[in-house]
Amino acid sequence: MRSRKRRHAGSLAKLEMTPMIDVVFQLLIFFIVTLSEQDILSHLSVSRPQADQTPRSTPDTLLTIQIHRDGWVVNGRALTGTQAQEQLSRQLTRLASFNRDISVIIQCTDDAPHAKLIQTLNICAREEMSNIAVFSL
Repeated sequence: MRSRKRRHAGSLAKLEMTPMIDVVFQLLIFFIVTLSEQDILSHLSVSRPQADQTPRSTPDTLLTIQIHRDGWVVNGRALTGTQAQEQLSRQLTRLASFNRDISVIIQCTDDAPHAKLIQTLNICAREEMSNIAVFSL
């Protein structure tokens, strides 16, 4: 007869995860409850403006450029005709002199030529504007 090997089912130790998860949650709750808001606020370094400082007027921090077949619309103002690209360039140069971190949203219509998008992106790159988003209408 063949000898059968007996498997020892109880020889392998099982690692129970439930008690460990319970302990972790209890520790988490303990640290959340004992955390004091004063501890956090006491370590923050905040620079406050002086009372005699007057706020400077800065232009908007969002610029919307719509590109159409006929020209551009910059913040609701249409730029069309032969001088439209030069007007766009002057406006972006002026805005970049105030704030190069201005957010520029370029919206292209379906019938807008691809060259106008490239021209607009080139003007933004020349003025070192880097916060640009492009999408189609």
